[in-house]
Amino acid sequence: MGLGERIAAARGEITADLVLRGAQTLCMVTGARLTGDVAIHQGQIVGIGEDYDAARVIDLSGHVLVPGFIDTHLHIESSLVTPYEFDRCVAPRGVTTAICDPHEIANVAGADGIRYFQRASEHTVMDIRVNLSSCVPSTHMETAGAALDAQALLALRDHPSVIGLAEFMNFPGVIHRDPGCMEKLHAFAGGHIDGHAPLLSGRDLNAYCAAGIRTEHEATTPEEAREKLQKGLRVLIREGSVSKDMAALAPLLSPTTAPYMCLCTDDRNPLDIAEHGHIDHMIRSLIAMGCDMLAVYRAATLSAAEAFGLKDRGQIAPGKRADIVALPDLAECRAALVICGGQVVADAAFAARHVIDTVARDSVRAPQVSAPDFRHAGNAPDTPVIGILDGKIITEHLRIDIAPEGGDKRPDPARDLARVAVIERHGKNGNIATGFVRGFGISQGAIAATVAHDHHNIVAVGVDYDDLALAATRLSQIEGGFVVAHKGRVLAELPLPVAGLMSLDSYEQVHARLVDLRAAAKSLGVTLEEPFLQLAFIALPVIPHLKITDYGMVDVDRFEVI
Repeated sequence: MGLGERIAAARGEITADLVLRGAQTLCMVTGARLTGDVAIHQGQIVGIGEDYDAARVIDLSGHVLVPGFIDTHLHIESSLVTPYEFDRCVAPRGVTTAICDPHEIANVAGADGIRYFQRASEHTVMDIRVNLSSCVPSTHMETAGAALDAQALLALRDHPSVIGLAEFMNFPGVIHRDPGCMEKLHAFAGGHIDGHAPLLSGRDLNAYCAAGIRTEHEATTPEEAREKLQKGLRVLIREGSVSKDMAALAPLLSPTTAPYMCLCTDDRNPLDIAEHGHIDHMIRSLIAMGCDMLAVYRAATLSAAEAFGLKDRGQIAPGKRADIVALPDLAECRAALVICGGQVVADAAFAARHVIDTVARDSVRAPQVSAPDFRHAGNAPDTPVIGILDGKIITEHLRIDIAPEGGDKRPDPARDLARVAVIERHGKNGNIATGFVRGFGISQGAIAATVAHDHHNIVAVGVDYDDLALAATRLSQIEGGFVVAHKGRVLAELPLPVAGLMSLDSYEQVHARLVDLRAAAKSLGVTLEEPFLQLAFIALPVIPHLKITDYGMVDVDRFEVI
């Protein structure tokens, strides 16, 4: 009955549910601006370019209609809010599909975390797709809260939100044929598998692609992205809160490459979303950089849909899902109206959602720590130091002389050498590892978080051991989150009680807390624009070159603990 009704509505034999009238429609294939009504029935577009009658007509004269935007790779947990608040935050900006990898919560709560996102996706206004987390934990060099093998992932595959396997971060495991990696690749062979291979090139990149991996969001230079395109990977241009690759890759986005390039945010918090935007920010920024306008919109819509096998969206055309954004100006890309699955995105739609219970409460089970736990023993001055590159998650592997004093190598704010520490918080072993980091600019106090990719242990940076202990202790008391401490006092905090990753508050409240946190961090001398997500990524041992986990400092190039 539904199919027949849609055909009848397309022929004008029956009244459509909704008609958008007066706007031009930007064709993602030809680039033409089409005139005529857009008719929607039962959540699908049934007609364009003709006159239609409808139960409801919306006059959009002076606007241009484009397909809804698709974020092709992100971790909703990094928005620091639940899927429901993320939905409310970005859908009004034109994002109608988000392809997420919930490996942050999966590293804390395992399959229960993925199931939470799957169940939530059944009730959100936007369409949330849940790719299955391929690397839980990401490596053997960290303590996570859970582990998911191929059989555990297969048990989650049949949910309608699933496209395939999420980013395969353990690229050394792929190219050296680690048995666990091979089992997962075999289990999902023939389906979609996301990539994650920073700086991989030559024969190793050939090997990675030969494994059946089809996308890549870690390219940071045009040369790297070009080689990956030439070897069959779809390149996802990323602009997160820390990883900012858009400006570097913009010269590669053209009408020729656009069918094989997409847009993604990966990790973007409410601070940046509120102040700059989401995929809409990327669209207007790329256009402002001189990219072909149609190429940009293709990358955000049709190319994204094609790359992930979503044949039902990406165009405003009969038979497609009614995901539509009305824009007063294409270059400005500021949505005046958003329709998702035929539903107008508005407060009433969000209020009507069924909200499910959260999971992974009381997940921070860290050992009690005190100032002496943050000492860093060593006899030789030569010391490995993590070098922060602002705006990148790649780090430098520095070697700096730091003289031991009384069996401890102390932080040295004058040389921008801060203590970095990781404290195991899943109640598994109580590991505490310490080291050095340069690039935060912190000259007093400490900052700490339970957002530490991907194991999500406590990670802290500071120059005062008492403040480091205070910040870490406070995280256990508030079920995880972010803390800034100075002279024995907590200056600012953001509780994230859902797995130590997500707030139960609105995104507006989280945004306000992040403003306070950023100001508090700057009062300690921190110079980074986004210190807390930068803090998270110094603990991720699959991104070159030097990182730290609860096992210790990790040389990512050699893929081993130093």
